[in-house]
Amino acid sequence: MNTGQCKIFSGSSNPKLAEKICKEIGVPLGKIKLSRFKSGEHYCLFEETIRNCDVFLVQTFSNPINEHLVELLVMMDAAKRASARTINLVIPYYGYSRQERKAAPREPISAKMFADVLTAVGAHRVITLDLHAPAIQGFFNIPVDHLTALDMISDHIKRQNIPNPVVVAPDAGGVTRAENLANILQAPIAIMFKKRYAHNEATVTHVVGDVEGRTPIIFEDLIDTGTTIVNVVESLKERGANDVYICATHPVFSGPALQRLDHPNIKEAIITDSLPIPEDHSERFTVLSVAPLLSNAIRIIMDGGSISSLFKYGGV
Repeated sequence: MNTGQCKIFSGSSNPKLAEKICKEIGVPLGKIKLSRFKSGEHYCLFEETIRNCDVFLVQTFSNPINEHLVELLVMMDAAKRASARTINLVIPYYGYSRQERKAAPREPISAKMFADVLTAVGAHRVITLDLHAPAIQGFFNIPVDHLTALDMISDHIKRQNIPNPVVVAPDAGGVTRAENLANILQAPIAIMFKKRYAHNEATVTHVVGDVEGRTPIIFEDLIDTGTTIVNVVESLKERGANDVYICATHPVFSGPALQRLDHPNIKEAIITDSLPIPEDHSERFTVLSVAPLLSNAIRIIMDGGSISSLFKYGGV
């Protein structure tokens, strides 16, 4: 890999992940000044030359998402005006992805709108993880490398030697994700159906599949407030299931989610560092790093090759 032409810079959303990526690749984290004017406006200054370089900007859409989004736009504009050859966005968690379609009249499709914004400002490529809806790739008119944490999560689960497992889709939208994990683990699948009253508020109505006496494994793309997932866990326990394993790529964790998920019926919560989480979290949480996956993707982009080589069990 030509490390001289590859420059990696971090926004303020998840600098620890950016440092891990640089360590994996063997390049120093780029020097950049990010600050604010008194009015709250974002300011960016690249403190080293990036002329004719392939620039990778690492910025996940963590809380406060809108601040981090605008900061990324300012970084992109600065890179473009500094004559970067390409501007590659490493966005582990692509926010607004739950607004990928109109579920009611007069709603926006925000995932598409921000894809247009990022492209218009100057992005040449996007690298992301486990989109809420894989079709979001088609919202971009530039290359999108859609990676998945399925391999590392499934390998971790295999090492646990979970007795009598059943993979549970917590709603109809998660069936494909659950099927992929179930096929890897050679385990049966169950599907839960919910009635949704509002955003982050839902009640389980019934379950299709046998969970009694089994150990449920739930694989979500993200966990936000934790309210729905706790309702799912308690519903499974009411139906005679063992304590539950929770897996999610993106720990959005709004409000008291960490406290909610420190639940006596959750055996283990397996997440990644696609978003930062407090270091004083419960021992119930296992955090897997996506840095090796992202760094390998960057190597392939720089050297040429197939991103599909990163998928042990098939892509998303």
